[in-house]
Amino acid sequence: MSKDKVEAQTLSESQTSNGSEMATKIFVNLPVRDLNRSVEFFTRLGFTFNPQFTDENATCMIVGEDIFVMLLVENFFKTFTHKEICDATRSTEVIVSLSTDNRESVDEMVRKAVAAGATTPSDPKDYGFMYQHGFQDLDGHLWEVFFMEPGGIPQG
Repeated sequence: MSKDKVEAQTLSESQTSNGSEMATKIFVNLPVRDLNRSVEFFTRLGFTFNPQFTDENATCMIVGEDIFVMLLVENFFKTFTHKEICDATRSTEVIVSLSTDNRESVDEMVRKAVAAGATTPSDPKDYGFMYQHGFQDLDGHLWEVFFMEPGGIPQG
């Protein structure tokens, strides 16, 4: 996948054919060492991929209607920045947080991640109104999965 194709995808996703504005979409770009291994890992967690934007350098993981994760082979990722790539197994670059519909879904996603080779850097946390747990993927990226009780946010 060329750099121009990735940038064109973002542009084409943000406008309709008649030029009117569409909802903003989020594309999180993450460097990976082994694309096939990463695809296998996230497939085991239930994610799917857009084959139109998948080749030997990158794939577009579908998280939601307007949320995508571009998994980019490290050498290809480097074409987008002049900065060093963070070694996510030693430093934290970002924490990707995903909401779920219930507490059980939080535990289920973390269970699937661990079964697919992830680790859990901390125990689950229960704040009463919010429950969260997370995992570190095969490349060291941190993912937090959480459920927030509707209407349960403390009023300040």
